[in-house]
Amino acid sequence: MTKIATLNRRDFLGAMGSVGVLGASKSLFPAWMPRLAFRDVEQSQSAAPGDVLVNIFLRGGIDGLSVIVPYSEGGNYYDARPSQALAEPGRAGGVLDLDGQFGLHPTMAALRDPFDAGDLLFVHATGSIDPSRSHFDAMQFMEAGVPGDKTLSTGWIGRHLQSAAWQNNSPFRAVGMGAMVPAALRGPVSPLSIRSIADFHFKGRQDELRRLQQTLAMLYTVDAPTDALDTQAGLVFETLDMLSKMDAVGYRPENNAVYPETEFGLGLRQVAQLIKADVGLEVACVDLGGWDTHENQGTTDGEFNALLGELAAGMSAFYADMGEHMAHISVVTMSEFGRRLQENASRGTDHGHGNVMFLMGGGMKGGQVYTDWPTLAPAALNDGDLAITTDYRDVLAAVVSRRLGNPALDQIFPNHSVTALDLVHSI
Repeated sequence: MTKIATLNRRDFLGAMGSVGVLGASKSLFPAWMPRLAFRDVEQSQSAAPGDVLVNIFLRGGIDGLSVIVPYSEGGNYYDARPSQALAEPGRAGGVLDLDGQFGLHPTMAALRDPFDAGDLLFVHATGSIDPSRSHFDAMQFMEAGVPGDKTLSTGWIGRHLQSAAWQNNSPFRAVGMGAMVPAALRGPVSPLSIRSIADFHFKGRQDELRRLQQTLAMLYTVDAPTDALDTQAGLVFETLDMLSKMDAVGYRPENNAVYPETEFGLGLRQVAQLIKADVGLEVACVDLGGWDTHENQGTTDGEFNALLGELAAGMSAFYADMGEHMAHISVVTMSEFGRRLQENASRGTDHGHGNVMFLMGGGMKGGQVYTDWPTLAPAALNDGDLAITTDYRDVLAAVVSRRLGNPALDQIFPNHSVTALDLVHSI
């Protein structure tokens, strides 16, 4: 920072990042921060008709059969998982019964509150129809919203932002918090990249922040920009000013909510703060990885069990913290694929197909497991995997059209004929 005054205009913007990107140093900012997209600050809540979307991507391929457990399948389930199956409801370590057919992993008991309140539902036997078992390909297809097609460079959320009727030129329309913007947000609406609001104060060095702002003002015409570089600098200056006023460190969650002291928990905590700050947050994408459980999965007492606890703790804290705000928030979880029904010789599960998604928010038709259940009978499996009977794009389409207020599904999910699903209430 001490050398910044000697930079010329183009060098300065190069130091700050590429067009649409705001950053300082990778050493200052954690990579876990959520990726965000904002409404126009001036238009605030009137800019978009619907919910704030919080998209949680469970990277690595979560074992949905161990999250929402089909215990009623009997031997079809228990015989395939001699060491990783969860007991029936009422037994020691048993699942929490949801509807007489499926049970919730006991470590996720904190999610019973939103489920029983009708604000949480699970969609089972869902996922991407592409058969790929490659993490990279499956994630690319899912975030692009076009299974099997590698030619499209935009993401489904990016196309939602592009096709929405409430277009604006705000620098906060699309913001990525973290080292990289997720593929789902890629599109014509160029997102800003901000690693961390909490660390944005240069680790408490307000003098350095002021120096940065003063240098920016000297190098550029930020009040009445005269060219593209001045306009870019003006956006950076505006972003600097807004973020410097936010006290992420001093944020106190409401309703006794306690977020897990993990990157995922801290990410959701900051999303909650931004929503309450009324800066016009429109989309937030948060990742939780580590679900590639080939060996010693630990469904009840190991790595998988711990990750499920972290996921449930984060989501339940967010639900409690947001309180009445949840009426206008849609939380969606997704993962690139599920795991195979048969556990392997290493007491783990390999890459599979069908999976589960969570939908949480005041607009959800919660308290149910929504599924066209194919069963786990050998003849019903897809090459040893849970078959997909509900395309994940149809789940997202229900949220986008009915909760976000964007009917342009043909643009968001090209070459896909959407099947209407009765999952959410219309706004």
